[in-house]
Order: sequence, then structure tokens, then C-alpha cells
Amino acid sequence: MESTLICVLLLLNTLINSGHSEDDDGVSKAVLTIHPNSSQIFSGESVTLRCVIQGGGVTDWEYRWLTPSPDQCPQKEHVCIISAAEFSHSGDYRCLGSHQQQDSKWSDAVRLTVTPLPKATLTVEPNPVFPGETVTLTCSVRSDSIWSYQWYKERNDNVVSQSVGHTRTGDTLTISNVAESDHGLYWCQGEIQSRSISSIISDLVTITLNALPVASVSVSPQGLLYSGETVSLQCVIPGYTDWRYLWFRDNQQLPSQTSKAIDITIPITQTGQAGQYRCEGLRTDQPQRSQPSDDIIISVTALPKATLTVEPNPVFPGETVTLTCSVESDSIWSYQWYKDRNYSVVTQSVRHTITGDTLTISRAAESDQGLYWCQGEIQSRSISSIISDPVTITLNALPVASVSVSPRGLLYSGETVSLQCVIPGYTDWTYRWFRYNHHLPSQTSKAIDITIPITLTVQLGQYRCEGLRTDRPQRSQPSNVVTISVTALPTASVKIVTPQGLLYPGETVTLQCDISDYTDWTYRWFRYNKKLLIHSRKTITISLPDQAGQYQCVGMRKGRPQKSYHSSALPIIITALPTASVKIVTPQGLLYPGETVTLQCDMSDYTGWTYRWFRHNHHLPSQTSKAIDITIPITLTGQVGQYRCVGRRRDRPQMSYRSSALPIIITDYQPKTTLTSDKEDVFTGDRVTLSCTVESPGWKFYWYRHRPDSTPVTTASRYSYTLSRVSVSDGGQYWCRAGRGDPVYYTLYSDPVQINITERPVAVLTLQPNWTQIFIRETVTMRCDIQGGGDTDWNYRWYKNSPVVISFNTKPEYRISPVYMSNSGSYTCEGVKGNKFSKTSDAVKLTVSDQPQPVLSISPQWLNPGDSVTLNCKVDKTSTGWRFSWYRAVPHRAGLPSLSDKSYSLQPLSDNGTSEDSYTLIPAGPTHTGGYVCRAGRGDPVYDTLYSEPQFLWSGDLQPSVSLTVLPNRTQHFTSKSLSLSCELKGNSTGWRLKRHTETAWLPECVSTWRSITESTCTITSLDTWYSGVFWCESGSGEYSNAVNITVNDGDVILESPVHPVTEGDSVPLTCTFRHQGTNPNPKTDFYKDGTLIKNETTGEMTIPTVSKSDEGFYKCKSDEGESPESWVTVRAPGSSTSVLVAVVVGLVVAGVLLVILLVLLVRYQNRKGSCFNRIFWPPQPQRTNQDPQQDQGSTQGQAPDTVYTCLHGDANIYDTINSSDNNDNDVAGASAAGPSHVTYAQIQLKKLAKKKKEKRNYPKDYPVYSEVKTGKATAAGPVDVTYAEVDLQKRAKAKKKRETATPPEPESVYSLVKPYTVPAAAGPVDVTYAEVDLQKKVKTKKKRATPPEADSVYSQLKPRSCPGP
Repeated sequence: MESTLICVLLLLNTLINSGHSEDDDGVSKAVLTIHPNSSQIFSGESVTLRCVIQGGGVTDWEYRWLTPSPDQCPQKEHVCIISAAEFSHSGDYRCLGSHQQQDSKWSDAVRLTVTPLPKATLTVEPNPVFPGETVTLTCSVRSDSIWSYQWYKERNDNVVSQSVGHTRTGDTLTISNVAESDHGLYWCQGEIQSRSISSIISDLVTITLNALPVASVSVSPQGLLYSGETVSLQCVIPGYTDWRYLWFRDNQQLPSQTSKAIDITIPITQTGQAGQYRCEGLRTDQPQRSQPSDDIIISVTALPKATLTVEPNPVFPGETVTLTCSVESDSIWSYQWYKDRNYSVVTQSVRHTITGDTLTISRAAESDQGLYWCQGEIQSRSISSIISDPVTITLNALPVASVSVSPRGLLYSGETVSLQCVIPGYTDWTYRWFRYNHHLPSQTSKAIDITIPITLTVQLGQYRCEGLRTDRPQRSQPSNVVTISVTALPTASVKIVTPQGLLYPGETVTLQCDISDYTDWTYRWFRYNKKLLIHSRKTITISLPDQAGQYQCVGMRKGRPQKSYHSSALPIIITALPTASVKIVTPQGLLYPGETVTLQCDMSDYTGWTYRWFRHNHHLPSQTSKAIDITIPITLTGQVGQYRCVGRRRDRPQMSYRSSALPIIITDYQPKTTLTSDKEDVFTGDRVTLSCTVESPGWKFYWYRHRPDSTPVTTASRYSYTLSRVSVSDGGQYWCRAGRGDPVYYTLYSDPVQINITERPVAVLTLQPNWTQIFIRETVTMRCDIQGGGDTDWNYRWYKNSPVVISFNTKPEYRISPVYMSNSGSYTCEGVKGNKFSKTSDAVKLTVSDQPQPVLSISPQWLNPGDSVTLNCKVDKTSTGWRFSWYRAVPHRAGLPSLSDKSYSLQPLSDNGTSEDSYTLIPAGPTHTGGYVCRAGRGDPVYDTLYSEPQFLWSGDLQPSVSLTVLPNRTQHFTSKSLSLSCELKGNSTGWRLKRHTETAWLPECVSTWRSITESTCTITSLDTWYSGVFWCESGSGEYSNAVNITVNDGDVILESPVHPVTEGDSVPLTCTFRHQGTNPNPKTDFYKDGTLIKNETTGEMTIPTVSKSDEGFYKCKSDEGESPESWVTVRAPGSSTSVLVAVVVGLVVAGVLLVILLVLLVRYQNRKGSCFNRIFWPPQPQRTNQDPQQDQGSTQGQAPDTVYTCLHGDANIYDTINSSDNNDNDVAGASAAGPSHVTYAQIQLKKLAKKKKEKRNYPKDYPVYSEVKTGKATAAGPVDVTYAEVDLQKRAKAKKKRETATPPEPESVYSLVKPYTVPAAAGPVDVTYAEVDLQKKVKTKKKRATPPEADSVYSQLKPRSCPGP
């Protein structure tokens, strides 16, 4: 079986590797071919697919096709013809043959890719082209070499064929020696002739034939060329650069001349033609040559002579003379002018203008006479012409004009004056006349007439003339000025001779015309400017009122002056007679039966009248007075009569006009008054006005209260009665009535008016919150309450400093949010109800201050380990209601508030802040050193003050991580000396920076002027007093080194004292150092402590041999050289200055051990008392230093009732709490109320332990101490037996220590002394047992973790002792 299997496997392997095809085994396979056999078929092209079956020996196959789309190939046929390929034909094609029940294998796939016909691309290089150059046209179709190309020009049937000038090679058409006929449109097309395919025709390209640039020769200088000159020829070929130039003279090439410009020097003796020149250019780039220039003929001319002409000559003064110099009329010449001598050159001046070939002399004068000549120059070519012949300029004098005046003598207003201009020697003048030097353009005649205005009485003008003519001389000299003065005509005046004063109708008036000068006048009179023909005498008489009007006169005579001025118009004004008027004097208004009426006749003007009265136009001869009385019968009503009056007098005017008629009408009823009040319901203090009205005037008013028939309250002529500042008693009913005349005529009583008066309500303004001082952007609400106001329908009015702030408000509250300083002021309010007002409230003063910044103080500012430190935050002393937030300044962190300069972030010390303005750190240790900030807030929403300026808590003790060293090592330094401060790092601590704090500011880092070496070292090369301050090192994580208080003294004495705190028992030297030490080597020195002299030394030094705590204080020294500043010397207990943190940790561990011991003792003691308690030891809780004492008590009372306090006495008192596990309600009542309570206190005194320095532990609770306690016996009566508790200190978690010495320490033991003591309480004594544990110094041996617990033990000795309560 195994051999058979091996044979089969060998056979299969032979078949696989034999290389025979399937056809050898009789299996048929289809083979698919494509024509054309190309990877690309173009759209529209014909494609033939042919399926051939190889093998099988069968010929009558039926075929099946697999195509990209159905029905693209006919089934059963072995040929598939695609007459016009489309994109949809793209894809894989396969076929197979079928014969009866046998199928061949499918053919391999043939991929057909149909792409669009490509477009030919035609490029021409170069284009445009210049005549004679060669152009290459390149046609490409997708850079495929299977294409051949056809070329066309201008039209589709114009195929570019091979010729002498046109060469076709592959995809290029080359046109040699391009001519104008080759210019035009070209395009191309690709062809695959074997497949009858043509590409899309290319875009049209125009071959542009540009003309060759034409060279031209420019000649410099231009114009005529003269013998001896140098001529510069330049070949100019526009449009291109980089030419090489060919020069030809008389058609002969000048091979040495290839530059663009050439110079030709003309011999001085040569004249005539110097040669014919031309040029052309050659270059390597297109175009490679230029067309040659035209020939330039160089002709040479002999030097010319200048010609000088002068126009006019001779010349008159003031004329313009033009001298013209010409040299062969060529404009290239400039000219030089000479006068009198060859070297006297005429230069440009105010009157001498040189312009081109002319010299113009303006306003010719005597100095311009003389000889002139000129010479031409071409300065750019240094050529001068032959000088001209000289010409003499002669100056002739101008004729002088004069003015004659007619008539002679005085001239009067209104006359005509004739002026004549006389110019001798010449004729044909036109004349110019001037008045006050102003030309009179309308006057051009020789004689002019001037009519003097009739109103003109002063100077007519100053006149002069001059002549102008077309011939020379063209003008005369002006005449002298003639002044025309005018004498005024006499003036007539009209006056009234009689009568004088006012004129009245019916009077006769005499007028007279007066003329002040001259005689023999005849007069003319005018009325309203119309001449009165019948009047020619000096006086006339007129009658009023018919001849009233405005009168004038004028005088006429035969001699000069022949007339006078008209007089001013004199108006004859008639004054109207006065008019009489009748009026009723009393009474006014309506008249009633029984009254007496007084009439009066008034005249508007004058006095001395007698009067005549008329009734119904009938004269009343008995009435001649100005006033008359008429008594009206009691029964009479209606019209009594119509009265008139008229006046007469002896003086002018003698009578008046009669008055108009005055009717007297009597009313038929008794009048009644109407009483009204402006208020009916009023408050006390208001004003009430009662008004009594009656339908006629002239009444006197009577006011009544309570009863109308009572005596009047008051009587007044005014119709109103005002009650000022009413009281409640002023209320009630009021009446009024009116009376007039004598005897008095009364009206009826008015209806009563009720006045109700109540006490005025009082407005009370309160400020919410009621703080005396408000700060900017706080919210303030003022409330106005109306007390005694009855209903609540009050509106409110608010005042600030008296002016109204809000005149109408329906709500009793006025809210200002936020408040600004502009809101400060004295505020009041009042209630408004209609026209009634409450009393104005008392003023509430609102004082708005700027946002406060609290002031933080730290006491003490220098840390004494174990002592408490108090932070005090003070806001403005007048403000209240604050709650204080406390912050520790830490390195800048995202998410925490920061100081404005981003130097520190602020980490809160507590979550909710405190209501007290102080915060205590108990106990303060090295971790508390650093910066602190406080802020206060109040109100809802909370309004916060600014952050306080940071204050710092420093420690002078050296720290484990880093220490600040000072060089020189002292706290006081002289100015101008150097000082180096450095952060000395210990271990792997990094990122420390030096900081400084002065009395005025603190710097986040040392400034550049200190010449800082690194961030942790600063060197001050020259000290000044302002460098004084506290320096310390600070890490990026917020740790602080010891701080040093540096004092820089500008005096001559300093005290050298320890930089760091000293230890009790040490020797402390103090040295007094002097700036000028060499001048007095041993000065007498006094040393002071806290201002008291303690020692005199001649060496300048003193030593405290064994320093103690009592030696701590301020020290200074004094000598003849001066006095040093004070320095503080700090004294520490042994071990406290360098291992504060270690001591705290050790103290906590020992305290924990002792608490366990005391717990055991307490259990035994309680068992002895007959009580059974299960004690639970609670680990120490961190104290809330700012918690209210009541809150502390409440917190204590809320715990388990039986509590054991452990009081540790040393540098600090530490209390731990032990709670019992049973809940006994009787214990809750407290020992002080029910009687003695069994409370045990452990008082532990920490002695100095010699202990190896350890790494700082972060949390003591992470390193618990486990102990095994063994107890002895103690009795209550008699002496107390001593009980020892042996505690094994087993360390489960051990902090990383520094390298330890090889010497193993001795075992360490703790001994305790227990003493009985009684603590006073509210209800009686409380039995208390205290355990005083004295820690004796022992040497502790180094142990491994497997050391038995017995190795470290704590022993306690119990003694009677007293200790104060918790």
C-alpha cells in the first residue's frame, strides 16, 4: 500500500514538471486576438476580436463571449467586429468554444481601452521671424512615435509639400530663408496610416514676418559743420541691443570702426564735402542683422560774420530798442553783446533782456547811448563767428505836455470847467487824461469839459495829460498836475417867523427865506417841490390847515455865483386839538340800583381846562367840574343816559374835541360771589388758596369761617385768600362775599367750601446695604418708605444734592448698579400723590470711593519655628461687612488667579474665607514661608476688593534643599562696594531663582544692572542704599530658602553680625567695621543692644561667649567715626535652627507612641473605677485656625461624649482626641454639669533628643508607629506606683534616608512621669490624671527591618502633676 502511494505521487510530479500543455491531454482552450493589436484604441476606430479554439480536433465550435456590456459581440460567432469604438466598449473581453456537451477553457482576458482622439500640438520657433531666417514648426500628438504628420497653410486643401525652402522631417517642417510669402496661418494634423486614423487638427499658429530694423546715422553737431570741428557719427538701430557695427565711407568699409559712435575731425583748412558715410548692424540673437542706413554726406562750411541791426534808431526816452544779431540765419548760434569796448559785455539786467539773437533795451535812457556790436558763438562746439560791424544808438528828448484851465479864478458848484492839453512840436496826437493818476479812458480829445456837481464843495480833482501818436515820438512827457478846487454855493434856509411853538388848525403862519452871503437876491418858493409862482419875496404868509405842507426856497442873482442851494424842506405840521374822554371812576364793572356813579372828564394834554357836560347831547350848565356824581335810584334799571364832555382854556390850544358818548346801564339783580379752592384734601404745612370771584371789578372781599354771619376772618381787596403752612385746626367750611362803594353795597354770600387737613406723612430713606462707605462698581439700593401715608398709591421722587434725580417713579426703591464716584452725594426722597407731597426724608450721604486695596500685614514677619503667625487684612477703616479670603503666592499656574504682573498665582488657604480680618498659621513651620495675599468681598452679588500687595513670611534658618549665601558674609554693607548673593543647592533640587523685597517694592528676579551670573546668583558690583532689603531663593515649585535682611549704609560704620540665626550656647562675635579703617585702626567703640549701652571696646569687636535666648535683639555700634544701623540677632534653641521639619516629624511620632501608652493607662484607670470603655484613637486632625471659638466648641460637642485630651508641653502644646466607642447619653450632658468626669490628660515635655538627621516626611500620618504595651500596677490611695510602658517602634513605611554613618546608634528610650491633678469645672472638680513624659537623650542603634520589637522601647514614670485644662 505504501509503495502504491509513492508511485502515484511520483507520477503526478512528473506530469506537473513535464512542461506539456493541456492540449496534449486533449483539453481545448480559446485564444482571443485583437486587431489592431494596440494598447490604445481611439474612439471611432474599427476593432476586430477573433476567437480561435486550440486543441480538441473539433472545427464546428459555437462561441460564447464575455463583454463589458451585453450584446456587444454576436454569440456563436468567432469574430466580433466593433465598427466604431466608443468609450462604452472599454473593458475586458473573453471567449470560449462549445461543441455538443464539451466546452473549451475560457480565453485569457483581452483589455480594450478606448480613448478620445488626441489633438495635435503645433509649436513654431522662432516666431515672429525676420527675413532670411530659418523657422522650425514641430507637430506632436502625445509624444507618440507611431504618428506621421501633415502640414497646412491658410486653408485645408493647401498642404505644405516638400520643396527647396520647405523641408519635412518626421514631426518637423523647416522653412529656410524665410520670405514675405511664408507669412500666414499654419496648422498640422497627426495620422496613423495603417489604421486610417487622424488626430484632431492643431490650433492655428500665425507666422509673423517682422521687417529687419533699419539703421540710421545721426550727426552731432547738427546743422552746418565748420572747418576744424570734430563730427560725431552714431549708428542708431531701434528695438534691439548687442549690435556689432559696420561703418562705410564712400562705400568703403572702415574695418577699424566697429563702435556705435565714431568721431571725425575736419581739418581747419578744409571746406566742401568731407565724405559719404553709412552703417549697419550684426548680432548673434534674432534678428541677426539690420538693414543698412542711408548715406550721410558730411559738408564743411567756412566761418560766417555776424550782422547787427538796431530798431528804432535814433530812440526816444522810454522806448524799447531791439538789437538783432544774425549769423547766416542759423538758429544754432548764441550771441554775445558788446558796448563801447570789446571787453564790455552787455549782460542780462532789469532793462536789458537777451533772448536768442536779440538784445532788448526797455525804457531807453541816456546811459543806453553809444556803440554796440555782436558776435555769434556755438558754445557746445567752441566756435565763434566773425564779429559784426559797430552800430551807434542815439537818444532824442520827448516833447512835454501842459494843461490850461477855463474859466479862470474861483469855480463854483454846478459850473462847467474846460481843460485843454497843449503839446508843442508835433501833431496827430491822441490824448490821455488822468484824474488823481487814474486814467480816464473815455477822454481822448485835446480839450475836455467837466461839469462840477451842484453838491460838490471841495476839490474837484487833480488832472494831467499826455499825448500818444503812431509816429515817433509815440508819446510825450506827461504834463504837470493841475488842481481844480470848487467853492461852495451859498445855502438858503426857511424859518417860521410867527407863531412860535405848535401849530393848530385855524392859525396864520409867516415864513422867511434867509441866504447868508452875497446880496441882490430874488427868491423862489416851493411847496412839496412845486414852485409857488405868486411868491418872490423874502417872506410869505400861509393859513392853516389848508396851506400846511413842506416849504423850500432858493436865491437867484445876476453875478457869480448866480444862485444858491435850495434850502432844506421845512414841514408845517398841524397838531390836533386834545380829545376829551369820559370814564366811570367808581364803581367798576356792572352797576346796580342804589349805587352812586362818579364820572370823570379826562384831557390827554395841557392844563387850565374848564369843563362842559352833556346828557343826551343836552348841556348841563350846572356841571363844570372835571368829575361829577350821579346817584342811581333804587328802582331804576336799564339805561340811565349817555354822557359827553368838552374842555376850554385861554392859552393855545383854546379848546378840545368833544368826547364820545358814555352810556350808563344799570343791572337788575344783586350779584353773587363764587368761592373755589385749589385744594380740598391737604396735608399740614401745605398752602391752600381760596378764590372769591364776582362778575364785575372794584370789590372788596370778606372771608368767613364756620358761619357766614360771623365776623369776617379777614377783609382784603384781593380776590384770593391764602392759608400758608396750614395746620389741622385750619380745616372746616369757608364762605366769602364782596362789597363796594360808600355806603357799602354787598353781594350775596358764596356757597361754602370744605377744607380737610390731615397730618403730612413722613418719607424715610434707608440705604441697603447700610454701609457708611460704598466702593466703585458695588450695587446700592435706596428705599423710600412713607410713614403715616394711609394707602399705598404713592409715587416717588428722588433727589441728589437737592436737584431731582428721578422725578417720577412708581417703585419705592432706587437701585444704582454699578455705582461710580459720580454717584456720591446727599440723597433724599419724597412721596408724591397727585398734587400732594410727603415730607422730604432726612438726607442719606452716599460716599463712593475707588476700588479699595486691602493692606496685608504679617506678624511676626520672621518665622520662629513652632510659633503661630497671624495674617491681618485691613480694608478702609470706615467700611464694614467684609468677608476675607486668604491666598498663598505660588509660582504661576493656569487656572489660578494671578497678580497683575503674572509673577505669582494665588492659591486659596481656605475654601470659604473668614469673617474675621485675621488668619493664623498654627504652628508655623518652614513650609509656610513665602508670599501671602488677601482680598475682601461683601454684598450679594459679591463685590471684591483688589488683591493686596504681597507680603512675605521669611525664615532665617537654613533649609534642607537650598540656602542663600552672602559674600561678604554679613548683613550690613557699605555703598559702592560689591555684594554677591547665591542660591547654594543641596541634593537634586533645581530651578531656584534669587528674589528681593524692599520697603517700596519687590523684584521677581535680579535686574540686569546687577550683572547676574545665573538665575540663582546675582552680583551687585556697586551697592547703593536702595539695594537694602530682604533676599531669598525661590524654586519653581514654590519652595523658599532662608532669607537674609541686607542693609546698605552710606555712612562710615557698619556692624558685622551673624547672617543666620545662632544656637543657644554658641559664641557670637560682633565687629564694628569702618569705611576708612586705616585712618584710625583702634577706635573706641560702644556696643548697644535694643538702644542700651552694653559694652565699650577699643578693638572694635565684642563677643557674646555663650549666647542665650535673652541675648536676642537689635544690636548696633557707635564710635567717633559714626554710628552703624541696627541688626537683629536671632537665637534658636539647640537643634531648632537646622532640623525644624525633622523635629516636628519626630515629635509627632513620639506623641503618637505616648498617646498609645496613655490610652492603655486610661483603660486600666477606668477599669479600676468600675467603668468599661472601648477607646478609639483618632489620628490628629488639622486645625482650622480661623474657625470661630463657638464653632470649635460645637465641633467638639458633636463628637463622642467621652474625650481624652493629650497635652504636649514643650515649645508647643499639641492636643490629640480619643473618643470612646459606646454611645452613653449620660456622657453627652458633660462632666461639668453632672459632677466629676473621668478625663485623662497626658502632659508631655519634649527633651532634646540626639537623633540622626532624616529626610523630610510629607505627612506623618503616612508613617504610623505600632507599639506593644506592657503595664504595671498602680493604686489610687497612697503614693502612686510607677508604671512603665514599653513601646516597640516598628516602621511599616520608611522614608528615604540620607547616607548614614557606619557607627550604629545606641537604643533610644522614652521615660514618662505621671502625676495626679484636679481641673476646675463649672459643676465641681474633675479627676484628671496627667502623664508627664521626659524624653531623655539616648543613642539609637541602626536596625534592620527584621529586628525584634524589643529593640526600641519607651518607658514612662508616673508622678503626681497639675496641668491646665484643654
